[in-house]
Amino acid sequence: MGMAVGGNSGGGGGRRRRGGSRRALVSEINVTPLVDVMLVLLIIFMVAAPMMTVGVPIDLPNTEAKALNSETQPITISVKADGEVYLQETPIPVAEIAAKLEAIATTGYSERIFVRGDATAPYGVIADVMARIQGAGYKNIGLVTQQKKDS
Repeated sequence: MGMAVGGNSGGGGGRRRRGGSRRALVSEINVTPLVDVMLVLLIIFMVAAPMMTVGVPIDLPNTEAKALNSETQPITISVKADGEVYLQETPIPVAEIAAKLEAIATTGYSERIFVRGDATAPYGVIADVMARIQGAGYKNIGLVTQQKKDS
């Protein structure tokens, strides 16, 4: 009166596992999560990149002038409220402006140069910067302002 419980001993009532009924391991890499993460990062960088274009924080004066269409990235010279001058994002003495512009200009004297002057910056410093740029032979100089907001 013996009874076999849960084993494969004898009676044929138990189930046998066969070698082929096991699930085989999948040795492929699932790239869907990687693609999802990369798309999220791409969107984040596309949104954040335009916010990082100008590194010198200044308060531009408001005018009614329309925005200019620019095909290439212009050279930017910024004058802060305390009179400090920056070429792109690097501080520079006013006396060295012409020499530095000649070194970095890619299209010669037809290079587009934007002067960004803080609304409270001394007018004499901005005028001196523009005179030095023009004295170096550059003719395509523009002042950067903000458009007035209708209130």
